[in-house]
Amino acid sequence: MRNSNKNAAVLLLILLFLSSSTSTCNAHLSSQFYDHTCPNAVSTIRSVIRTAVSRERRMAASLVRLHFHDCFVQGCDASILLKDAPSITSEINASQNNNSVRGFEVIDSAKAEVEKTCPGVVSCADILAVAARDASVAVGGPSWSVKLGRRDSTTASLALAQTELPRATDDLQTLLSNFARKGLTAEDMVALSGAHTLGQARCITFKDRIYNDGSDIDAGFASTRQRRCPATGGDQNLAALDLVTPNSFDNNYFKNLIQKKGLLASDQILFSGGSTDSVVSKYSRSPATFKSDFASAMIKMSEIDLLTGSAGQIRRICSAVN
Repeated sequence: MRNSNKNAAVLLLILLFLSSSTSTCNAHLSSQFYDHTCPNAVSTIRSVIRTAVSRERRMAASLVRLHFHDCFVQGCDASILLKDAPSITSEINASQNNNSVRGFEVIDSAKAEVEKTCPGVVSCADILAVAARDASVAVGGPSWSVKLGRRDSTTASLALAQTELPRATDDLQTLLSNFARKGLTAEDMVALSGAHTLGQARCITFKDRIYNDGSDIDAGFASTRQRRCPATGGDQNLAALDLVTPNSFDNNYFKNLIQKKGLLASDQILFSGGSTDSVVSKYSRSPATFKSDFASAMIKMSEIDLLTGSAGQIRRICSAVN
């Protein structure tokens, strides 16, 4: 009995320590983090993002995706921005990122503008988080409060990028497990997938789907997509993820899935007789619910495994460690 009590006490201490560690990490975050050290940081970033998106609407999707691909590898630490160096093998080399992730020059521009007035203060990781929010707003998507105080990593992990980032061919259980490891629910996953209401995909990522004569794809939709994506060649040709309103943040993505018009296999699998069908149906009926849940899921995602306090560094240039 005495050993049982002792074990219970040890377990309680471990749980308290873990809880304390998590709350300590979050305690470093605040939406007012730069109010005194760089009061114009958020408005400066917003201005750069608005300009970039007004120049190219697709950039909104690219910036949301860049933040997502950062957070899923080592946490939201701007590791995705690091270029190859003697001690760094860039995450950009992962197949899920190579010739795919973009928007680096926009983040660099925002960083350069902030550095002019507040050198060495604002992290690249925070710029990514703010940029994703402002990109959403710029195309009619939801806004949300971004807590700030992230710090930048001094490392990147190609190996983690290759194993942790979702693939266009993932089945539902693989996707659910992947997101669950990051503390995200099935509903979070479906909501975040709704970011595919924007942006484009390369032919190579959906070629198999549009030529396999499967029962999970609308024949007319497949035929339309084949015009820009030949069975042989054309791998880098682009197609809108949402054929109906490719440049607007709305819930048509979910309506497309119900009609078997999801471009990627990992899109359509969300509505294929599985456990996420009901969530897709809910968002197809209520754009307001989708936008609200998307904002909540983005907040959760933006706080995965952060570096705060004295951990990491504030990079002077986002693509290289100091």
